[in-house]
Amino acid sequence: MTFPEVHNQLFINGEWVDGSNEAVEVKNPSTGEVIGKIAQGGTKETAEAIAYAAGAFTSWSTTDPKERASVLHRIGTLIENNLDRLALIMTLEQGKPLSQSKAEVQSSADSFHWSAEEARRLYGRVIPAPNGQHFMTVHQPIGVVGAITPWNFPSNMIARKIAPALAAGCTVVLKPASATPYSALALAELFEEAGLPKGAANIIMGKSSDIGKELTSNDTVKKITFTGSTEVGQILNEQAASTLKKVSMELGGHAPFIVFDDADLDQAVSSLVRAKFRNNGQVCTCPNRIFVQKSVKQAFTEKLLVAMKDVKVGLGIEDETVGPLINEEAREHIEDQIKDATSKGATVLVGGKRPEDTKFANGPFYEPTVLDGVTSDMDIYYIETFGPVIPLIEFDTDDEVAEAANDTEFGLASYFFSKNIARISRFSAALEYGMVGVNSMAISQAETPFGGIKHSGFGRENGEEGIREYVYTKSVCMHD
Repeated sequence: MTFPEVHNQLFINGEWVDGSNEAVEVKNPSTGEVIGKIAQGGTKETAEAIAYAAGAFTSWSTTDPKERASVLHRIGTLIENNLDRLALIMTLEQGKPLSQSKAEVQSSADSFHWSAEEARRLYGRVIPAPNGQHFMTVHQPIGVVGAITPWNFPSNMIARKIAPALAAGCTVVLKPASATPYSALALAELFEEAGLPKGAANIIMGKSSDIGKELTSNDTVKKITFTGSTEVGQILNEQAASTLKKVSMELGGHAPFIVFDDADLDQAVSSLVRAKFRNNGQVCTCPNRIFVQKSVKQAFTEKLLVAMKDVKVGLGIEDETVGPLINEEAREHIEDQIKDATSKGATVLVGGKRPEDTKFANGPFYEPTVLDGVTSDMDIYYIETFGPVIPLIEFDTDDEVAEAANDTEFGLASYFFSKNIARISRFSAALEYGMVGVNSMAISQAETPFGGIKHSGFGRENGEEGIREYVYTKSVCMHD
């Protein structure tokens, strides 16, 4: 499959420019083939992009909200018009099945359309005041935003940061993941076509530590938004503290998936399989600990094993259920977890090894796996897998599973299945997570706030809360 023609340079102030460092290769994880070389910048280029973004902020922040909305709507429409091309780029550089790439690209368009509408609804308020006085609040754009995005959703994570930032009147310097830069650059091409002013959105590729340090230490940058690992988030948060920036972090997850004895088991099984194997389990909201009540454990497991027969491995372009993992390190992490669990008594019911077909020899593929008998002394119980493994854990009582589900440093997403309204109410409150899915895995959409608590970070994307991450509230007090 021929890789589409995409710019491979840095995008600074509306211009495509070479970086000062040596270009690096980007590979198709399905085949190991080199699909191109990407320009690399560093501290110098990052500082230049920040300066241009600051210059663009002066005019963009005062642009009529209706005009900002119009530009964002044009970007959203261009994304939809180029959906097949953008999805192919994503599949070839990231590995996910083509249909999943298409769904992600569409969600990126949705983020731009939603943010466009929010640009005109960033309301302040009037506060009751004593006679002769008038109190009000207004929201104003915070300034230049430094955004850092991951490889697992190389389009949507960008849209969820850039779209609300631009809608609020901010300008952006983006550092995309080194493994998946082409999806970001393909979006930048559409920014140009949509008429986004020069300097409003800039894209820098290069060494993460150098670019991240400049974004966090440069006082011109007023906001840092990051999606990635908790460990890197902690470093960036510490660095950003020196210049007292506003920060939002969407970090690691270790989501519980709870099946109660009154659940619709067919619904729970189908939901689990779709969610667990989306992007090959490389999703921060992916269900990682599958708690099933003892009385329905056998029936649930039997239904799950039947459903697993339809879960297929394929090259990303073949559009099967799962493609490759992002790299060999990710596969070795899964193998280490499986080895640890089985040495402590867990049983592999399905999968548990590398696929034998020779067409998978050049990529980090791993068979979709069901692991039974998982207990709290196993690494997989506490450490995020980020791969295609379903670990089954048995429980007896509601109180027991509530305690177990919350027994983690993470607090991003959680899910449970029950038809008992009292239990639903109680458990929605009891789960210590930023998001709860009840009889549903659909917790991420443009309309609803997305984010976690504890070591999963802080701040929210999407929903009306998303745009408020990019403004500050000004209080205006007047006297006659």
